[in-house]
Amino acid sequence: MLNFNTYKKNSSTKLVLCLLFTIWLSNSCFAQQKITDSLKREINNIKNTKGFTNKDTTYINLINNLAYKLTYYNIDSVLYLSNEALKISSSINYKKGKSKAILNIGTYYYIKSEYQNSLIELKKALDISKEINETKTTINIYNLLGITYSTLDDYANALNSYLKGIKIAEKLNDYRALSIFNSNIALLYFSQQDYEQALYFYNKVTEINNRTGAKTFIAEPMSNMASIYADTGDFDKAMLNINESIKIFQENNTYDWLAHAYKVKGKIYLKQKKYKWALNWFEEGLLVHKKIEDHLEKIKLNSFIADAYLGIKKNDLSKKYALDVYSKSLEINNSEHIQKASKTLYLIYKDENNISEALKYHEIYQEISESRAKKINTRGLTMLKAKIAYEEQEKKLIQQNKKELKKKQNYIYLVILITLISFFVIALILKSRKVQKKLNKKLNKQKLALVKRETELKNSNETKNMLFSIIGHDLRGPIGALESLLNLFKMGDLKSADFLNMIPKLQKDVNHISFTLNNLLSWSLTQMNGANTNPTELVFNELVDENINFLNEISTKKEITINNKLHEHIQIWSDRNQIDIIVRNLLSNALKFTPKNGTITIKSLEKENSWVISIKDTGVGMDKYTQEKIFKKDTNITTYGTNNEKGTGIGLSLCKDMVEKNNGTIWVESTLNKGSIFYFTLPKTNSEDVI
Repeated sequence: MLNFNTYKKNSSTKLVLCLLFTIWLSNSCFAQQKITDSLKREINNIKNTKGFTNKDTTYINLINNLAYKLTYYNIDSVLYLSNEALKISSSINYKKGKSKAILNIGTYYYIKSEYQNSLIELKKALDISKEINETKTTINIYNLLGITYSTLDDYANALNSYLKGIKIAEKLNDYRALSIFNSNIALLYFSQQDYEQALYFYNKVTEINNRTGAKTFIAEPMSNMASIYADTGDFDKAMLNINESIKIFQENNTYDWLAHAYKVKGKIYLKQKKYKWALNWFEEGLLVHKKIEDHLEKIKLNSFIADAYLGIKKNDLSKKYALDVYSKSLEINNSEHIQKASKTLYLIYKDENNISEALKYHEIYQEISESRAKKINTRGLTMLKAKIAYEEQEKKLIQQNKKELKKKQNYIYLVILITLISFFVIALILKSRKVQKKLNKKLNKQKLALVKRETELKNSNETKNMLFSIIGHDLRGPIGALESLLNLFKMGDLKSADFLNMIPKLQKDVNHISFTLNNLLSWSLTQMNGANTNPTELVFNELVDENINFLNEISTKKEITINNKLHEHIQIWSDRNQIDIIVRNLLSNALKFTPKNGTITIKSLEKENSWVISIKDTGVGMDKYTQEKIFKKDTNITTYGTNNEKGTGIGLSLCKDMVEKNNGTIWVESTLNKGSIFYFTLPKTNSEDVI
């Protein structure tokens, strides 16, 4: 559970948002209403004052504070008030007012799930608050930046934002802010199932909160630790922590955290398969939700309720909650809960023997699982850890440098006092400079080594990510679907007639896998410098005819005419296998993006030392951006054809590598909705080439 707004006086609670964020508001909804009413009265009093002008900074501050307080009560009013405060602040160049107004606008976009817009506004606010050294506002901005990056699964930038906030909070001895930042860092590790690191930071939060003596602050990490213990199977510790935190939240009427704690307690029973007890606590959580507005947390709660009803075989109720979670998660594009609801619905429909619906949700679950696994940027966190380790090392070297300099300076002073000879003073100063230069050189050398290593890791990860993306999505998807169908057929859940009806789809998937594997193997060899080019004398026409015959079934099915207008007996000096891959990929692409009754034309143009081959289609064409990207190694553009045919996104990059290995060049000319022409050159055969 992330802490949303970090710093606010006389405020002691946070609003739970589905393990994503909480807002530090007031002790209760009643107290919150009292604060907003008080702010409104102050604004009216100022307006009624003789000589009132809306350019008064006190008036601007009150508007910003009211917008902040209305965050979870009237979100549209937040935007209106913030824009008003920004307009007035800009007219008098009141930068503090501008910074807070833009922060509130960034908060508005975050609540509305417009995360990129939120990042834009937060960065604007950060620049202004840093310029005027408004540290408390800067802390708030860094916290919300971290939460927004975390929501986008960009854990590296999230952690970096929290660490910057911690540095400022340490200078201010702001224990509340330190507690919140460390709690949010703990959740980053918790989301990656790194429970050891998560517990380490939660224990750190507990130590910080013990200094304040506020019971609600102490109870907050306890409820999150209970959730971790539930996931690790330590139910005794989980129950001990959650019961203590529930007691504190009840005593202090902390409804937002109380709703979260009830959900965690239900989760503990759910993990133990005590479904009726779990439902009891989930229902308690629903009652509390009537007092607060927290849609994301309610989605999470309903997801657990669906699982509990599924556990006691009440499929109708489970389906009702799962469908509600699924639809609301789609509205806010929350992949975590779409994934969870899809799995529950798959199990329900499978139990009901509704094969088509079961397969539908199984495929959605599988696709989102793969997508989420890819998004979890553990590599980013690892690199950031290396960066932090480097910064610590750099810090130690600087401290060591200072100690050495101090020692030398003391030595110089001692020599001056004893000998009073200027020669020794000058010599020691020069020696001190030499030591400093040596240490700086050592520091720069280590820095360059780390930068070089980081670049090598990045290049290596780009190649591995491409391979894993293709294997995990383009190969694993069809193979997983095939495996699911075979298992259903084997278990008797899929009838023979239904299975036979799916054979054309299976054949299509198997052909796709075969073609993908062939491209993947060739591409992998080129990336690892293992693909040797062995040129021989070839008749290019033969390779083209073979590939036209190979792709005849696809062209016939789509009623596409392939016109072969090549010169007769074109002799080239190239590697047969590599040219075969080039022709097959280009013809396959042309068939893929050409609609029914289209035309593909293959032509040749003779040059002095080479042949220019062109493959023209009457397909969908490409925009300028796509034309610039399709041949680049670091770009993985995967699109679907006119009949929803899949591709790996490496075919054209592979073609470029192999054309260049055969001393040729490749380029494309294309117009949207009119078609594309791919050109490539091949060297002619001559007497010097033939052995």
